[in-house]
Amino acid sequence: MTPYDRGMNSPNPNWKPGDKITAPVGEMVTLDPEKMSTNDVYKLMIGTIVPRPIAFVSTMNGKGGVNLAPFSFFTGVSSNPPCLAISIARKPDGEKKDTLKNIEETEEFVVNTASEWLVEPLVHCAGEFSYGVDEMATVGLTPLPSTKIKPPRVKESPVHFECKSVGTLEIGEGKAGSATLVVGHIVAVHVDGGVYKDGKVHSPSLKPVARLGGPTYALLGQMFDIPVPKV
Repeated sequence: MTPYDRGMNSPNPNWKPGDKITAPVGEMVTLDPEKMSTNDVYKLMIGTIVPRPIAFVSTMNGKGGVNLAPFSFFTGVSSNPPCLAISIARKPDGEKKDTLKNIEETEEFVVNTASEWLVEPLVHCAGEFSYGVDEMATVGLTPLPSTKIKPPRVKESPVHFECKSVGTLEIGEGKAGSATLVVGHIVAVHVDGGVYKDGKVHSPSLKPVARLGGPTYALLGQMFDIPVPKV
């Protein structure tokens, strides 16, 4: 049985409601974010809010220039209507990132999922390229036309969410550490046939990549099923 097989025991298979848990948690360290530097708060958050899925976002500016960048402050929002959200932080000098500039200009973007075979080009796309540089072409990935919006999809990614922005929320004062929360309405989804089987997503085939703290990433490990009880 491999680490990707389902049906393995949960970490505490003999636990019953009311049983006490033995946790390796000791004395807590209390931190005040207002007394910490922006960089220290950022490192604390990315090191503790884990694992995080990665949105590999492709956008296009009004002149047709393509941008591709990864964001790990990313999550689903709702299924009716289907929406997801990406938090796009400001650059260290407070300037908006290219992805945000493009979304504000065109209100369209594609979230391409991050799989283990994409790790190296994905991380390379996080570099500080000059505005207008086509990262997709730079790293050797293949643009694929979208069906309902203009920005291209990444052919090598197994799942593509075509999105139209339904709103943004500014967090902070536009300085380093500030961010813009972008909510996107999913207008089309494309899933590789080897990943989407019998109406379900086969996670081992998706081979998702998770972001941890600093330069550390993780692959899918042991999987187990625990149904929610009917109480």
